[in-house]
Amino acid sequence: MLFNSIHYIIFFPIVVMLYFSLPHRYRWILLLAASYYFYMCWKVEYIILIITSTLIDYTAGLKMGQTDDKRKRKKYLILSLITNLGLLGTFKYFNFFNESFRALFSHYNLMLNIPELKVLLPVGISFYTFQTLSYSIDVYRGVKKPERHLGMFALYVSFFPQLVAGPIERSTRLLPQLFEKKKYSYENFSSGMKQIIWGYFKKLVVADRLAIIVNSVYNNQSEHSGITLLLATLFFSFQVYCDFSAYSDIAIGSARIMGYDLMENFRRPFLAKSFPEVWRRWHISLTTWFKDYVYIPMGGSRVSQSRWLFNVIVVFTISGLWHGANWTFIIWGAIHGICLASSRVFAGIRQWFVHLIRLDRFPRFHNFIRILITFTLFSLLAMFFRANSLSDAFQIAEKVFLLKGSLYVAQTTMLLYGLFGIGFLMMVEIKQEFFDNKFSLFDNRIPIIRHLSYAFLVLIILAVGVFDGGQFIYFQF
Repeated sequence: MLFNSIHYIIFFPIVVMLYFSLPHRYRWILLLAASYYFYMCWKVEYIILIITSTLIDYTAGLKMGQTDDKRKRKKYLILSLITNLGLLGTFKYFNFFNESFRALFSHYNLMLNIPELKVLLPVGISFYTFQTLSYSIDVYRGVKKPERHLGMFALYVSFFPQLVAGPIERSTRLLPQLFEKKKYSYENFSSGMKQIIWGYFKKLVVADRLAIIVNSVYNNQSEHSGITLLLATLFFSFQVYCDFSAYSDIAIGSARIMGYDLMENFRRPFLAKSFPEVWRRWHISLTTWFKDYVYIPMGGSRVSQSRWLFNVIVVFTISGLWHGANWTFIIWGAIHGICLASSRVFAGIRQWFVHLIRLDRFPRFHNFIRILITFTLFSLLAMFFRANSLSDAFQIAEKVFLLKGSLYVAQTTMLLYGLFGIGFLMMVEIKQEFFDNKFSLFDNRIPIIRHLSYAFLVLIILAVGVFDGGQFIYFQF
């Protein structure tokens, strides 16, 4: 079920009305049934994967809680790791590694005849496996006591607002909330609806409009000039940001209406002044997951500089692989790791240069330059994220850096709509980032101004939005 579908527009209000009508002790049953139904709308059979993961991690957690013997606890942690990573590896990465090894063997005139696994990628598998893995690891570490209520644990794994594309919640945050008695709150309803409407604006007006241009250019990259590809690349950065953050906004808003507080997943990343700051603002739930469960166990920053560089690059390369079973994602992740590591290695040289040209005497202009450079570099790396293949990515990169040819966009109307959407988005985000204490439209204390502002936003969505039920980009991850 898609958030941007009539199905969800009908489904969600029904769930909310039933939720607040039922006694507290029965609400978890309703939410669990709704969550399973929500997931089964894609492919009924794949609910077995969620149930399997739930039962094994629930059992592993209980067993780890019954003993202080670290060896025994580790056995059950390994069971959880093998189950979740095994499911993820089988459905998402088997064909990728099979094809890669086949190509390698073929290069040396050797045959590898392992057949492809002809299955559909289970939607959201990367998200819910990481969510339930964090529970098992936290129980093993003693951070979280094992959850004894199987139904509540199953709901934690499958909670429908964030099941398919996050935010990736921790059991220490979400599970306690599931036991709390929630009362209907107009404040929660109003706040949640505002975030949902803003999410629909980002998805329908910005992301799906830009997708029309980006897809037409990237799917026919050989026919386009470097300037056109550069424009499409910049548009793609806004597309993927608005598409993914829109899902998080709608998820967070939907949960808030029912009284649940999901973690912030995006914090205006295109206003970041450095690469490390980008990753403190972009897909926060995944970034902190890798930090807590991969980066810190590898030694984090408490190691030599050479080892730290290695840690950062490895973590970001794995993060790239998490995003997709393609070499384009692996290269994208590795380059991001190199850029982030370089920002620390060359920090002294950067400061020396800034001081040399006296740019530090103009802090606002300096920050603007830093934001512009960071966004440009982030966007250029998105070529690898969007390209259909590694060869396409290198061809696009070559054309973009040479900037040969003239700009050509067939869909002029789409271009104007896209520019309008980006302009409106950045106007709002710049106001939130730098002028939050100034006059506000959407959060104005005067009700008529506040309501008219959101009515205007709804009218923009209805007038300019794309309502063809376009799938969210991160569903494929």
